[in-house]
Amino acid sequence: MRHGEHHGHGRHVHKGEDHKHSRAQTFRRGRALAFLETLNVKRATLIQQLEQSELEPIHPIIRGELKAIEMVRNEFIAMFELYESVNEEVEGSNVESGDPKPVEPPQDDR
Repeated sequence: MRHGEHHGHGRHVHKGEDHKHSRAQTFRRGRALAFLETLNVKRATLIQQLEQSELEPIHPIIRGELKAIEMVRNEFIAMFELYESVNEEVEGSNVESGDPKPVEPPQDDR
């Protein structure tokens, strides 16, 4: 077998490659958090629209959009394991009593 080749399913790590992997993970996490913030802004906007009486005729549509955004947000948080970020965000802000609680990590029943 030549240098840089490997057989099987194991990962062959070259010198310095692990550090690059760490930076890539940090970059991806940063992008994930930026997208989560975009979802949070959309969610907050929809909640504000539900509080505006002049938009009452379209409240059912807004509620549907809010549910969809929250579903995507919750799935995104679970997929990228962003629970700490969500909990920090909630602790650092004034959460309205009508806002749903953040997604909690699944409990392991072992």
